[in-house]
Amino acid sequence: MQRTLFKLLVIFLFVAPYVAAQTTLLVLPGAAVPGSAPSTGLLTAPVGEGSVPGLPAVGPQDHAPVALVAPPVLPRMAPELALQVCRGRSVLQASQLASYSATTVIRAQLPDTSQFGEYEVQRRYSAPRSLAFKALRFTGDAFVKTNVITRLLQSEVDHVQKDDPAQNAISPANYKFSYKGTSQLEGRLVHVFQLKPRQKRASLFKGRIYIDAYSGSLVRAEGKPARSPSLFIKKIEFVQDYADIGPFTFPVHIHSEATARIVGRAIVDVYQRDYQPIANAVTTTIIARQQSTAL
Repeated sequence: MQRTLFKLLVIFLFVAPYVAAQTTLLVLPGAAVPGSAPSTGLLTAPVGEGSVPGLPAVGPQDHAPVALVAPPVLPRMAPELALQVCRGRSVLQASQLASYSATTVIRAQLPDTSQFGEYEVQRRYSAPRSLAFKALRFTGDAFVKTNVITRLLQSEVDHVQKDDPAQNAISPANYKFSYKGTSQLEGRLVHVFQLKPRQKRASLFKGRIYIDAYSGSLVRAEGKPARSPSLFIKKIEFVQDYADIGPFTFPVHIHSEATARIVGRAIVDVYQRDYQPIANAVTTTIIARQQSTAL
């Protein structure tokens, strides 16, 4: 009975935050993004041979680029534009991300039983429906590893293989959006939107998203499932943070807390680092052409 309860608990500990994880984003280097300013380069002042008479010559070893133009500053986007850019980039990344690898660390706590476990794994994803994990190390209680963390990883694999991303996407088809103003989040100005799911599905959530006001990047998503995943689970909430990794944006930290009627509280933190994304052939060609043009 206890194992069944933990299975239900852990699967849905992860489902809610992973809904937001499906909105990984993409911006191609040099590509035009609504609301962005054209890039400017560095100019090098001529020194050495041909220097001004009367001034000491400067050798080649002293050459250094001198910024003659201030770095470009992206204009602040209106809320509607930022949301539109965020959604557009999500769709673009879904079609352009071929694969990635990353290191994942999962820390799970059961405060009521004073049990803990930390599992580090290597994650490998290949579009569209392949996800695998390689174990690197584990410390803590075997019960937590078997009944919490391992089941969590398996639920993620099942999610990638079986779920329809369109049914979980942060899109007008699944949510109503309500603008709540601007805020500062870790030094970034963000537009805050309240999300109300159009249907009460456990794969959707009720909460907020935070979008960078200058780039349109998704910075954070937080909330709780639109529908309770089980009668045994009284409460579940999550917070998920994102970061730009090269041309892509990925989730880097997921914090989930749940309360079950019998087993009590469960706290899970998932940290992801060392992302190595690979774009598909079309995207790679576009990037190469842009870099060639820039030279």
